[in-house]
Amino acid sequence: MAGIGGYLKKHAEALVKDVGIEPACELTGKSKATLGRYYSDSDEHADRFMPVDAVAQLEAAASYPHVTSALAELHGSTLDRTSTPKNSDGGINSDVIALSQRFAMLMGEYQQSIEDGVITNNEAKRLLRETVELQKVLIDMKLHLEDEN
Repeated sequence: MAGIGGYLKKHAEALVKDVGIEPACELTGKSKATLGRYYSDSDEHADRFMPVDAVAQLEAAASYPHVTSALAELHGSTLDRTSTPKNSDGGINSDVIALSQRFAMLMGEYQQSIEDGVITNNEAKRLLRETVELQKVLIDMKLHLEDEN
């Protein structure tokens, strides 16, 4: 369960950062400290998770449903078109271009992070953000491919 909890906390953090800490506080009525506890990896906050209503409020304002997507992945599913808006209307060709660009960005971040032989916590967070962006492109690509079938 610790692995799942950590996974959900990372996505809760991505959600708050996507919306912005100040707007997230306003939307949820929670303080910065409370929101921080929801994604803290500290042992004292290991059993604290963001309430579902707060997730719903934040995901309505976010560019991507981070926590919902993480829950779907844990279940072995992906989000469908009704819950994930399409980012591009250019079809599969645009998706392939976006995929290669995102992958290049991820590899650039990785190269920069591994230069000293150690990936720091901040570098890991940047890699995670790029991985999430790459995942968004892959979801769009999957949806376009399903449309063509």
